[in-house]
Amino acid sequence: MELTPITSRLRLLDFTIGQAYLWQDEEELTLVDAGWAGSADAVTEAIRAAGLDPDRLRRIVLTHCHKDHVGAAQELADRHGAEIIAHRLEAPIIRGDAPLPAPDLLDWERPLFEHGMTVPEAPPTRVDREVEDGEELGFGDGAVVVHTPGHTPGSLAVHLPRHGVLFAGDTVASVPDVMFGVFHADRALALDSMRRLAKLAPSVLCCGHGAPVTTDTAARLAAAAEQAAA
Repeated sequence: MELTPITSRLRLLDFTIGQAYLWQDEEELTLVDAGWAGSADAVTEAIRAAGLDPDRLRRIVLTHCHKDHVGAAQELADRHGAEIIAHRLEAPIIRGDAPLPAPDLLDWERPLFEHGMTVPEAPPTRVDREVEDGEELGFGDGAVVVHTPGHTPGSLAVHLPRHGVLFAGDTVASVPDVMFGVFHADRALALDSMRRLAKLAPSVLCCGHGAPVTTDTAARLAAAAEQAAA
């Protein structure tokens, strides 16, 4: 595993199924999502190989509860002293105190969902800070929580308005181009959330699945939201 640069302060970690992103401030690192259970060593080594100190990892923001996003979070947090952050509605699921919401699968999604079952199960994971819509997260010169219910009840996106960066979780995908995500628990709510994200008009879009989008980003996201609603 290696960190792939997106911008001078933003890098991608690709887990084949699911992705995580590392944001670099002057003195701190922030991980948005955490990949599979059992991948903590690979993540730590990837950070070191990029010339960064993994012990500068201060926070791990979880966009939602699915195992390809939560798996290595607690091991990385315990190892490097990071805080784990999630939406208030998602925290009980991540901790293992509430059931995982079932997706409302379309027929064409079922084979993809079955393929995703190969990802190792995530262990119950602590959440140190529960957040709500609009809260600032303490990195990226003003990163803000955007509650995006639908994929799961407590899904969130992270918006860095000063940098034009949007971490969309799984509400949006980019496979092969920007599109409405898959495996939503509530498709109508997820579509409303996608429309809200499109109004943020990002210049860099980081989805949970698919390549980061860095060209004509706002227009492509808006067009995908409009197409999904048609």
